[in-house]
Amino acid sequence: MCMVCRQYPCHSGCPNAPEPKPLLICMQCGSGIYAGDKHFNGVCEECLGMYSVKDWLEMFGEELEEAGEAI
Repeated sequence: MCMVCRQYPCHSGCPNAPEPKPLLICMQCGSGIYAGDKHFNGVCEECLGMYSVKDWLEMFGEELEEAGEAI
């Protein structure tokens, strides 16, 4: 039994509790993605914020259109 939290195994808030294991590893930055974290196809939310609109369009197989001359 833990002398701090008086539980076995330790309560998750106890300083003696083991570090949680990530469910996924971000494919961009390599950081852990834990339960409750948001991600898209294995890319963490922080890394997703670095993509531009053009990057997002390319990921979904789209591209910006070029305007033609008016008739």
